[in-house]
Amino acid sequence: MRYFLLSICISLCMGCSTVDSKEFSRVDIETVFEDSLSIRAIAPLDEHRVWFAANSGRVGLIDSLTPKLATIKYEDTLLNFRSIAAVRNTVFVLSVATPAVLYKIGFDGREATNIEEVYLERGPKVFYDAMAFWDSSEGIAMGDPTENCLSVLITRDGGNTWNKVPCSNLPETAEGEAAFAASNSNIALFGDHAWIVSGGARARVFHSADRGRTWEVFDTPIVQGKPMTGIYSVDFYDASTGVIFGGNWDEKEYNEGNKAITRDGGKTWTLLSNGSGPGYRSSVRFVPGTEGQGIVALGSPGISYSPDQGESWVELSKEGFFALEFVNDTVAFAAGKNRIARLLFK
Repeated sequence: MRYFLLSICISLCMGCSTVDSKEFSRVDIETVFEDSLSIRAIAPLDEHRVWFAANSGRVGLIDSLTPKLATIKYEDTLLNFRSIAAVRNTVFVLSVATPAVLYKIGFDGREATNIEEVYLERGPKVFYDAMAFWDSSEGIAMGDPTENCLSVLITRDGGNTWNKVPCSNLPETAEGEAAFAASNSNIALFGDHAWIVSGGARARVFHSADRGRTWEVFDTPIVQGKPMTGIYSVDFYDASTGVIFGGNWDEKEYNEGNKAITRDGGKTWTLLSNGSGPGYRSSVRFVPGTEGQGIVALGSPGISYSPDQGESWVELSKEGFFALEFVNDTVAFAAGKNRIARLLFK
């Protein structure tokens, strides 16, 4: 009987791990949309549908290779969109520079039903970089400083109204510290937490544990001090484990001080594979279903993958993209210059 029970225990333990042991060795890239656009913001709905926002006022849904497109003007201005977020029956898009206009788009599952302006900001320093939602009620957008703090917008009513957080409630930024509108991934959310990242003169992580009501800021070892250096992207697997990625856009092959990990919620950061692995990347994501072990980072130089939380890296492709969003553990969408693609990791 003891041997029988031991056999049962061994069998159960062999099946108890939930970590996906497979590792990616290649990625198949299927173009699903092409146009003369710079596309830096995408929001997948499933394996076949993805929203995007781009320059030239272009916003659209790619539905099984069928593009459903709109061109949005504010007065006579074609807006440049680099921020997008999709929640239940609604999509939000936010333009970059003055006038920064945030639109709420109704969606019935197949078509856009209506569009309304829900926030407007003008000014010579206005420049918004990213947007995300905790749930269908509360969301956040961030941008460069217009005063002595990052620009942070918060909604508590499903995106109907947005309020800018006063600088008295935010850490002060350094002269020349801002952010990059490279991939709509300057913000990471988990639970009630939010992390937003900066670059330029400083490369820091700003953190809120209460959905944007109070904030603190932490230093990182990411390369900084020049206009195009710093953190370009952030992702968190849970409330403790997060990854940041960036580097120097002017020296894309430079792979020192461009990637780091935290295991204490962003308070401290440790460089990953310093001097090896990929250089500059504009978007980083944990691979779903790998318990925070799998990471994919992409940018204009190509697509890189780590199976071990950033300790080692494999170059999967030299095809360049700006933004990455996973749908499940093997399927993602990527957007870049003139196209959106579905990535199939194998």
